[in-house]
Amino acid sequence: MKTKPDYDQLYEIAEAQAGYFTASQAKTGGFSNERLSDNVKNGRLIRITQGVYRLHNFPGSPYEDLFVAWLRAGPSAVISHESALAVYDLSDVLPSETHLIVPRNSSRRRKGIRQHTNRLLPEEITKRHGLPITTVERTIVDLIASGLAEEQIRQAIREALQRGLTDQENLLRQAQRAGNKASRVIGEKPTIFTKKIRVD
Repeated sequence: MKTKPDYDQLYEIAEAQAGYFTASQAKTGGFSNERLSDNVKNGRLIRITQGVYRLHNFPGSPYEDLFVAWLRAGPSAVISHESALAVYDLSDVLPSETHLIVPRNSSRRRKGIRQHTNRLLPEEITKRHGLPITTVERTIVDLIASGLAEEQIRQAIREALQRGLTDQENLLRQAQRAGNKASRVIGEKPTIFTKKIRVD
């Protein structure tokens, strides 16, 4: 750990996370707890909650609760399931818990966070609003496996297609990778795909 605070390093860390960072990340750049407190007092940093901060010159995110949950879970965590659906704005239902896919060795449980240990491929992860998040296709098959109502699944698929967030080929490919249940729900109703709006 550095002995003097490195503001450039802290900025680089926070910039990749929409301005947010943890106290642990700041310590790698030489920021003690006392130095963080001093920077909160002088207005350079904003303390969001215990152990999580934001650079003052970055605007607050409407997904701040997701940033807090993700940062506390660690850099290998990924926003998933109903939480990912909400970030994509493909559901009117606000999840009561924050859903994250985490490594299998992540044993710590936190209130308000639902941890899943599903295996993720690199191509099933993307970024949205600065958050690591499962792709639309992976999100949908995860929700099928978790038992979300099929009508909600079909509505999410229709909206995703209409908005160009995915296409029929990628959805079917992900469904085939996931197994029979996902293939049935995604592939059984061709009318789902006929509602896609073509945008040239």
